[in-house]
Amino acid sequence: MHGAGNDFIVLNGIDQDLSDITREQWQKLAHRQFGIGADQILLVEKSTRPDADFRYRIFNSDGGEVEQCGNGSRCFVRFVLDQGLSNKNPLRVEVAHTILTLKSHEDGQVEVDMGAPIFEPSKIPFDASGLASKQEFHEMLYALPLNAPATHDSWVAAISMGNPHAVQVIEDIESAPVTEEGAAIERHAAFPKKVNAGYMQILSRNEIKLRVYERGAGETLACGTGACAAVVSGIRRGLLDSPVKVHTRGGDLQISWGGISNDVPTPVIMTGPAITVFKGEVSI
Repeated sequence: MHGAGNDFIVLNGIDQDLSDITREQWQKLAHRQFGIGADQILLVEKSTRPDADFRYRIFNSDGGEVEQCGNGSRCFVRFVLDQGLSNKNPLRVEVAHTILTLKSHEDGQVEVDMGAPIFEPSKIPFDASGLASKQEFHEMLYALPLNAPATHDSWVAAISMGNPHAVQVIEDIESAPVTEEGAAIERHAAFPKKVNAGYMQILSRNEIKLRVYERGAGETLACGTGACAAVVSGIRRGLLDSPVKVHTRGGDLQISWGGISNDVPTPVIMTGPAITVFKGEVSI
């Protein structure tokens, strides 16, 4: 399946036990030459909580498990409905340490309540000690010193959407050093669990272009949580107004955020496509 070009292997872990698959086997499945090929693998399982309909786990193409995936969550709900695993709409799904609410629309678009953004550095997690910082409207920006091939500081906002993001604003999305600089940001020491590096070009107050270098996967055609983080950062910097259309290389997403109410961040709502490409079997 894919959500705006961000592609996934989606596995039914309810009718079969897939709990003993190793990291190396996940890597092989995700390999585009020696396996099926995907940015990430989604494993659909029975919920472990009474307030959720399902649980799903997310594995990057490097075999590592991660907490959250926005485009994957849309594919998850499309998969569950198409496979006849549930006829509920909306659905509540357990991911890592939170619950997402997902709704499928008649036009094929899927709306996801992504939960509230997290700004507290220790919860991202992000260690800002020793970094230069500056405030832009309501947003705090930090200078990340980068080693070769990049030899300059990148001013980023650090945000979590259930997974960590470092977002920066650039003038031209096409010439942005996403693959080179993104790799250096991904493994920067300030982010103990690594980070997704987002590059945002502002087109208007309600429209942006976005590229994201995802931790454990490299640059993908779209990143749902990256789109949420970018829009939240742009609104906090006084550059954007909700809702915002996000143009990724794989398609468009719409992100809405109501800001902060009574000192509490409101949930981010993401709407976008979820497409099934093919179905099959593989022997492990």
